[in-house]
Amino acid sequence: MTIRTPEGLTVPNRQFDGYIFDNDGTLALSMKLHFEAWLFAYKNNGARFTLTRDYAQSLAGVCMLETVRRVNADFDEALDPEKVVADQEAYYRDNLHRVPPNQPVVDFAKRVAQTHPVSVASGGVWETVTKTLDAIGLRELFQAIVTQDQVERSKPAPDLFLEAARRMEVDPRNCLVIEDGQLGMQAAAAAGMEAILIEGG
Repeated sequence: MTIRTPEGLTVPNRQFDGYIFDNDGTLALSMKLHFEAWLFAYKNNGARFTLTRDYAQSLAGVCMLETVRRVNADFDEALDPEKVVADQEAYYRDNLHRVPPNQPVVDFAKRVAQTHPVSVASGGVWETVTKTLDAIGLRELFQAIVTQDQVERSKPAPDLFLEAARRMEVDPRNCLVIEDGQLGMQAAAAAGMEAILIEGG
């Protein structure tokens, strides 16, 4: 059974002890800029394949270096993952001023943070994730921010969410995850957490 929150999100009708938010596409409407940054980075490194939004979205939440490795395997490329990722992050950070908040999700986070611990669990790297949260004025809201460079495995493995729960000192079974990607939903399920899939961007 579900209920509709004042912000317009459909959530399970039960009490949770902690809330875990994805960053890109969930708190921040940053996926369009990330896609632009990937296009720039691949072109800048001589890629021959054509990146599509659907393919890029299918890898949302995957470690960025692993993303390039999968591109190499799927499209018979030989790109340097570290160079491509560095170019992608530089383009993204140079254009962060263009990223707006996802207001209904942000409003929900602010409301539940008044009474419960809240955290971010993102497949991005620490510097980029925290700069994004700074750009939308949210970094100080969260008790914990967990990024791919702080855990062994990124989504769809449960590591990010389990670490966020540990830092909030909340039983994973009593956490609600807010996500915009299927890999994140798989990670939440693997962590034993309930999750809602929102329309991100």
